[in-house]
Amino acid sequence: MTNLDDRIVRYGELQPCKTAFIDAHTPGSDQKENFTIIGGGVSESPDQHVHISIPHGFNIGAAGQPPKCRNSLHDHHTAEAFFVLSGRWRFFWGRWGTAGEVVLEEGDIFNIPTGIFRGFENIGTDYGMIMAILGGDDAGGGVMWAPQVIEDAADHGLVLGENGKLYDTKKGQSLPEGIKPMPLMSAEELAKRPEPTTAEVLPNHVARYWDMVALADKTPCKVIGEHGLLRDRPGFEVDFITRASASEAMHSHDRPSVLMPVKGHWRVDWEGGTTVLAPGDTMSVPEGLAHRAQPSMTGEAALYHIVGTDDAAGPTWKPE
Repeated sequence: MTNLDDRIVRYGELQPCKTAFIDAHTPGSDQKENFTIIGGGVSESPDQHVHISIPHGFNIGAAGQPPKCRNSLHDHHTAEAFFVLSGRWRFFWGRWGTAGEVVLEEGDIFNIPTGIFRGFENIGTDYGMIMAILGGDDAGGGVMWAPQVIEDAADHGLVLGENGKLYDTKKGQSLPEGIKPMPLMSAEELAKRPEPTTAEVLPNHVARYWDMVALADKTPCKVIGEHGLLRDRPGFEVDFITRASASEAMHSHDRPSVLMPVKGHWRVDWEGGTTVLAPGDTMSVPEGLAHRAQPSMTGEAALYHIVGTDDAAGPTWKPE
């Protein structure tokens, strides 16, 4: 029997970090929780727990926030895509977060363009969770923060070193000898960053849950990929599978793949074992292992499937 317990992370077993990023003390952002599910993630804190460290070619993480809690403006060197597991979320972007915005509901997905500062906040009435996919095994080498975020954090005791590590002056910590503060982006660098409007971003970067349900009526909907609903080549592909498009056939991949239910319970069978996944659970399937996923109960059922590709985990690819 093939035991995959160490490759399944249950929603109820997720270990949060409340000191993951530079805005952990900043009012309005100090109640957020960061989760690193697969890969090292981009946390700046040694307190961050990594659930599965096996390289996949991409990272899987999550952010959990109570109502009105905000994640500050930042950017990554590689792709960042989110789907909403629970709650109602407003995403905003631009130098000051005012260039554009979109509201996402449960099941919606947003493949955020690289090269722009982005942030998000829970605008629902309960604690909410969004799941993240980050390109590359090293997730692009960290986070780039808007200058005002670094300045605000310093006013509340957190200093980010040029080594990418956080130091909490409230705990008596200071920058080690030879380590300088993370430099602020220059006016010239900031001026080169695009400020796309909502109308420019939405068509090729946001997919709505019910649209994907309609498209996945016979075969899985290719959401992110060169020929996907959201055309991109960020080093991974994302498929959306429903009860109508789930296959009974056993299949395998030449690299690890990830299953993430968003609605309903899913039974996963493989050569030597079986399990049931619920929304919020994450399962890593080893390369070469034949498996299948099907809804295990009646009712609504939807699942995100992620697998790496040979494409470089670089900036968002724009179709010709």
